[in-house]
Amino acid sequence: PGGAAAPPLPEEDCMKLNPSFVGIALSSLLAIDLWASKRLGVCAGEGSAWGSARPLMKVIEVSGHGIPWVLGTFYGLCQSDSSAAREVLLNLLFALLLDLVMVAVVKGLVKRPRPTHNKMDMFVTISVDKYSFPSGHATRAALVCRFLLRHLVLAVPLRVLVVLWALIVSISRVMLGRHNMTDVLFGLLLGYALYSVVEHCWLSPATTPALFALW
Repeated sequence: PGGAAAPPLPEEDCMKLNPSFVGIALSSLLAIDLWASKRLGVCAGEGSAWGSARPLMKVIEVSGHGIPWVLGTFYGLCQSDSSAAREVLLNLLFALLLDLVMVAVVKGLVKRPRPTHNKMDMFVTISVDKYSFPSGHATRAALVCRFLLRHLVLAVPLRVLVVLWALIVSISRVMLGRHNMTDVLFGLLLGYALYSVVEHCWLSPATTPALFALW
């Protein structure tokens, strides 16, 4: 009949017609993130605005890569003849391995693709490295920065250099087009938090004598 009321819309259709404020805000932030990240990817290719700086950015990329850090720390641990130095290096190695595992797990769960303008010429990648969130370099930079500042006696200029290195490594991820800004920001927060986990689980001769017996 002409006067009959229309049947109510299914709940899911109502949600599509009336998206939540949170959904709109998240979509807007994501769009801004993608737009700004692409604009800041000035070294994403040789033909980019700052393409001539790309080789330098790739050197910075290697400086924050996990493999050189893990191998270098392991070598130092094997060569050290100081019990105090071995304790610090063993915990740095633990921190680096924890970082690699956590970043791989989060990347595998989130599965956010790399930015479309990224050139896939990264140094030594594995399967989960095709995903973007979070930035493992930013996570490692924040973790290593906190670790070094806490456990090494450094002069003020060196402390400043450590912080600058962490910031430059993180910024370079967006400039190279490897990551979006939110990947880097979350990576920095994750690395900062992982250091607290390392401190809480600190390995020492008293807590893990078997590990120290190996060295």
